[in-house]
Amino acid sequence: MIKKYQKYIYSLFFKRFLIVNFIFFCIIVIINFFDEIRFAEKYGAENYFIIYLSLLNAPSLIFEVFPFVFLISVKLFYINLIEKNELEILNTNGISNFQIISHLTIISGILGIILLLFFYSFSSALKGEYLDTKNNFSNSNEYLAVVNDDGLWIKEEIDQNLYIIHAEKFDSDSLKSITITEADKYYNNKKTIIASKANILSKNWQLSEVSILNEDGIKNKFKSYVYNSSFNGEIISNLFANLNALNIYELHKLSSSYFKIGYSNTDIKIHLNKLYSMPVFYILMTILGFIIINKLKKIKSKFFVVIFGIFVSVVVYYLNYFSGVLGNKGALPIYLSVWLPLLILFLICNIGLVKVNEN
Repeated sequence: MIKKYQKYIYSLFFKRFLIVNFIFFCIIVIINFFDEIRFAEKYGAENYFIIYLSLLNAPSLIFEVFPFVFLISVKLFYINLIEKNELEILNTNGISNFQIISHLTIISGILGIILLLFFYSFSSALKGEYLDTKNNFSNSNEYLAVVNDDGLWIKEEIDQNLYIIHAEKFDSDSLKSITITEADKYYNNKKTIIASKANILSKNWQLSEVSILNEDGIKNKFKSYVYNSSFNGEIISNLFANLNALNIYELHKLSSSYFKIGYSNTDIKIHLNKLYSMPVFYILMTILGFIIINKLKKIKSKFFVVIFGIFVSVVVYYLNYFSGVLGNKGALPIYLSVWLPLLILFLICNIGLVKVNEN
């Protein structure tokens, strides 16, 4: 049975967690609002779309800052206990700081699993809707590419002609085993281009070993051929860069498809490992926040405590960021690049826990 003091700890922390989340959500929506104003002005979108787009994008962004929400929440939780002398009452009745941290660890872990399994799927669905909605206003052929078990597929419109491009293999600057089907605006086939390879460093694709079948069924062969596209390798890669629009199942499926067409799935593996590490990250940030505020409990300024918490959050963020960059560049193994910052945090938390009951 959960004791009354445990229920109180869970309830108090959860309330502070919701308050901090609400504050961050409002800040993110406001920042998004100004970003979407520029988008609306550029594409002539209706005014209500500004708010709509801001709300669609906010859950994905709030998921990114959850570790820092946990850190600030535990600080406010501790301050509340201090102001009401409840921490002293708990300690007097034999409930140590270590026991309080243990209960905070439990609720942080439970919240972390719930956020990973449910909130992330929800936020990724909204992120996908956000990107699709913005694409409806764009005339630059963005997002018109997909990777599946058959390879890479691209659809683009150039000079009122429709081009369907299929490639079995893709890396950052080339395509292999390519078929380009050209049709008019009524979807009447005009010609089919088949090539063994294409250099796509620029938008003027350099095709090799080319066969062109025209609408009369006549086939012509060329050693090389230039296809003028609205895409290059960098643009195609960027179309798949926003992994936050995919849920965990879709990420695994995309990773498998990347592997089949020879495209690097390092980014996806790093992203998946970061997702799986999130519950652990939340727990460590909760412990770290408690240790820090326990050391600073003599400082009565809430403003200083919150600012210091933000500073710690920034340090942790850049530690994660640089570790991820090293993993993406191959300087660190993928798993190590994700879990190394957490290992460092774990060691710091262990050092802090040794003396937490002495304060």
